[in-house]
Amino acid sequence: MPSFSFLTIGAVIICVLLVVLLFKILKTPLKWALKLLLNAAGGFIALVILNFFGGFVGLSLTINLLNCLVAGILGLPGVVLLLVLKYVF
Repeated sequence: MPSFSFLTIGAVIICVLLVVLLFKILKTPLKWALKLLLNAAGGFIALVILNFFGGFVGLSLTINLLNCLVAGILGLPGVVLLLVLKYVF
């Protein structure tokens, strides 16, 4: 039977605690990244659908870098904001 010293057991416990702490630290940024990714996908899909079906009723937005950034960061409210800004100003 192998013999473990208290130093080895203590090192293993500290390593396990550090791994658990690392997962807890990375959990929040990964959740934010996933939320931002889903928001960006929703905004882009809303922008594409608006351009596809909006042409029938006279609503359209150009798909450029600025509009994609606003729609990507803000999602559907960003697309609505872009429409309001285009047709009010």
